[in-house]
Amino acid sequence: MLNEPVPSIRLSIGGLAHETWDGWSVESDLLTPSDAFELEIHTKKGTRLPKVVAEGAPCSLTLDGDRVLTGQVDEFEHDVSRRGISIRINGRDRAAPLVDCSAPFVSMREASLAQILDQVVKPLGAYQVEIRADQAKTRRRIQIEPGQTAWEALLQVSEANGLWPWVEPDGRLVIGGPDYTTPPVGVLILREDGVGNNVERLSVTRSIANRYSQITVLGQHGQYDNDGLDTKRSHLRSVIQDETLSRRGIFRPKVVIDSSSENQDMATTRARKLLADSRLEGFEIRAIVKGHRADNGQVWSPGQRVVVRSEPHELNDTYFLMARTLRLTRSEGEITELRLREDKMWVLDGNKVKKHKGKSNPDAALIEIIRGA
Repeated sequence: MLNEPVPSIRLSIGGLAHETWDGWSVESDLLTPSDAFELEIHTKKGTRLPKVVAEGAPCSLTLDGDRVLTGQVDEFEHDVSRRGISIRINGRDRAAPLVDCSAPFVSMREASLAQILDQVVKPLGAYQVEIRADQAKTRRRIQIEPGQTAWEALLQVSEANGLWPWVEPDGRLVIGGPDYTTPPVGVLILREDGVGNNVERLSVTRSIANRYSQITVLGQHGQYDNDGLDTKRSHLRSVIQDETLSRRGIFRPKVVIDSSSENQDMATTRARKLLADSRLEGFEIRAIVKGHRADNGQVWSPGQRVVVRSEPHELNDTYFLMARTLRLTRSEGEITELRLREDKMWVLDGNKVKKHKGKSNPDAALIEIIRGA
């Protein structure tokens, strides 16, 4: 079916499988609702597509026996010309129906995470759900508005409880946060003398846009009369400061009104998340490496922790793998594009992390919590 077949990734659909392609890519990003893939074949031989290759067909992708995506075919293109035959297959993981479709129920008031899973997610597929959080972390409720997609409803209730949803390669829908206690899966090295380098390219981006030195969250904000006086005596106020910017003399405040914050802990959790998000926006490492596996043999996957040692960028620390793209191209061969952010800065309150003896978390000292009445 291929010219000069290159064993790489196996696509399984309806009991049939194919594992040699001229080019392919599999993207995965914790901040993107649905991971995507693209496969390409170019041949001069007469080829007809099997009937199982159809839009919406369930499928899975494995890389040397390791599952990297479970989802569906979104579209396929079968191009026949004098130059030959080209076949292109695109698809996404099992979050695709949740992203595309509206919530089955027009509106829901005070909906819990359990209700969203049962009444919004379940009708769109037989999802195996895993909640990686304490039961106390799933009590906050939200309101579903008409027109919202199922994913928007799920994301809204997850964020309200300090969690995040994503789909694992085996198709499980996970709601929780990263495990920052796992050891790094590999080391990326970029030395100026070139000795021991294992990256093809490494770039670092730093930005002040959408970065804040102080975030104030006001909960249960009071109503004001004609004289501008607060008619309610009590409202919540939580202030979080980023000491890294404060030490540099940078003052960039932001005030957010969150009327759904019912107590001080909710307001503080909201403020911590907003500041962590701003920290993530301000720093990113992009690297291109050969192959598709880390030093420990695992396929590169979001959620892993990676040590980066780059002399030109003066980096020598552990970072969090937020996104990656496994790729096979004719020009570059088998490569992986990695996108890394600050470690221990994404979904701060998602999991209870056990305390370990040894070096303390340096990032913990960078955020100061100020609680005000």
